[in-house]
Amino acid sequence: MEKLIPVVTEAGKLFEEGFYATKEVRHKGVVDLVTQYDVAVEDLLKKRIAEAMPEFTLIGEESADERMRAKRAIYIDPIDGTTNFIHKIPVCAISIGVWVEGIPVAGVVYNPLLNELFSAKKGGGAFLNGRRIKVSDTTDLQQSLLSTGFPYTKVEMGRDFEWVIETMKNLLPYTQDIRRLGAASVDLCYVANGIFDGFYECNLKPWDVAAGILMVMEAGGRISNHRGEPYDFGDPIIVATNGKNHELLLGKLADYERIDSDSST
Repeated sequence: MEKLIPVVTEAGKLFEEGFYATKEVRHKGVVDLVTQYDVAVEDLLKKRIAEAMPEFTLIGEESADERMRAKRAIYIDPIDGTTNFIHKIPVCAISIGVWVEGIPVAGVVYNPLLNELFSAKKGGGAFLNGRRIKVSDTTDLQQSLLSTGFPYTKVEMGRDFEWVIETMKNLLPYTQDIRRLGAASVDLCYVANGIFDGFYECNLKPWDVAAGILMVMEAGGRISNHRGEPYDFGDPIIVATNGKNHELLLGKLADYERIDSDSST
């Protein structure tokens, strides 16, 4: 933490500058966007972290390669919520997750626009701006406020799209409501902070969740895949809750394996 937080706060200044600046936007996919600030923030983070923690493999969203599962890895999302960032919606963040031998050991998620710095260390708890946080106590799914996200693959109208729609139909009438913020790292931190009672999403990447997973775990929550098993980066679905309503949420998720990926044809 003493190495990561100064680096993240330094990068936060560039992040905030870019939020208010005119941006050069290009497409990585049909609706998957990137700006020059995504690249610049990642370059700054990788340079500083490499200097401070040279024993780790750095894996960034804008420069990921085949080393996705290095034994000592730091997963970097320079701007989680780029679409929000482009449209000047202040729900976006820098996310840094440190993993050793497949286990999360430290994480930082920083939104300089809202002055929210979440941090967690394995066995040391989760914190917001230095104040310890914990998950909610909600047990009833009907009283649970959930969050989710929509994958970029929605444009293909295949299995991911069908899963999102079917799950929403299964869940929405049986919850307090569902929010869609557009930044998975923030969603996970808000579960850890007791704002959301649960979160689920499909087709996320390691840098989207590497830090937030530890936040939820250290705040007393539960992380799994859609089958209730320990979540792995290769799983199509991540589910995060306060742990008290987890099985109820799992019971409402559509069966991902059952949905035909060619159902739209």
